[in-house]
Amino acid sequence: MNISDLPKIELHLHLDCSLSFEVVKQLRPGTTREEYERDFIAPENCASLEEYLKCAQEPISIMQTKDQLEAVTLDLFQQLKADNVIYAEIRFAPLQHLDGGLSAEEVVNIVNKVTSKGIQETGVEGRIILCTLRHFSEEDSMKTVKLVEQFKGTNVVGFDIAADETLPINNHIKAFEYAREHGIHCTAHGGEARGPESVREIMGNFHPSRIGHGVRSFEDPELLDDLKEKNIHLEVCPSSNVQTGIYESVAQHRIHEIYQNGNSLSVNTDGRAISNVSLKEEYQKLNRHFNWQIEQFKKINEFAIEAAFCDERTKEKIRQKLINGFEIM
Repeated sequence: MNISDLPKIELHLHLDCSLSFEVVKQLRPGTTREEYERDFIAPENCASLEEYLKCAQEPISIMQTKDQLEAVTLDLFQQLKADNVIYAEIRFAPLQHLDGGLSAEEVVNIVNKVTSKGIQETGVEGRIILCTLRHFSEEDSMKTVKLVEQFKGTNVVGFDIAADETLPINNHIKAFEYAREHGIHCTAHGGEARGPESVREIMGNFHPSRIGHGVRSFEDPELLDDLKEKNIHLEVCPSSNVQTGIYESVAQHRIHEIYQNGNSLSVNTDGRAISNVSLKEEYQKLNRHFNWQIEQFKKINEFAIEAAFCDERTKEKIRQKLINGFEIM
């Protein structure tokens, strides 16, 4: 089995955490490899999720103009193509990209248009999820979810909440209610820095169809079964979970047990730069530590396309690519 050749779907991918050395050199000429590794890649073992998230600040600082946003987005499509990703949902928080004078609407419009260009140039099907952040105000969250609604019918397909999950959720309940009322697809980060109680809190207040990470649900078998029964998809990011200190190594990750429990899950990089990993490398680790083979990789990609936020026509196209790609393995 050549893992490089497997068609792959990625649902949990942060734009601002995926800047390659090449695009950083383009946007900040003179950057050395050493500086890139210091500023754009998180340590292998961070003291906390907070330390991990700090590594997103440097890339955000060079994602403030039209040219910068275009370069970063197109660069990510090239990375996805090299990794044989056939469908990806790329997420970012538009309100973090206003320092260069762009409005939030302009930011989303730029990334949306260049996503269409990336799809055309690489053949990788891509969609966009807009994020609010835990430390944002209620007004910020409402503005973000209304941007998703405003761009309905474009590449923008969903709403997410990210950042430090130890912060309270009160500012964001209204935005998720608005999303439900307007038929907006939702995912939410949880079950990472905090345990099963974080996932229960999200399910009870945000009612998403997917959870970003969610792996600590394993600590509560009843919760894990509840997620399975409700068909709530877990966007699992093995290497990132090691970096943020949930597990000491991928070998200790609980993804295999979660998979064996029958839960819908996908495998993702979280951030290709910040976690210094490709999806091929994530798959190789699962093959090495848990002996995952064609059967498991095919199943997680089937789960992923079912949970994807794109329209049914796109899903059918991706399903066919999956069938064709796995048939020849």
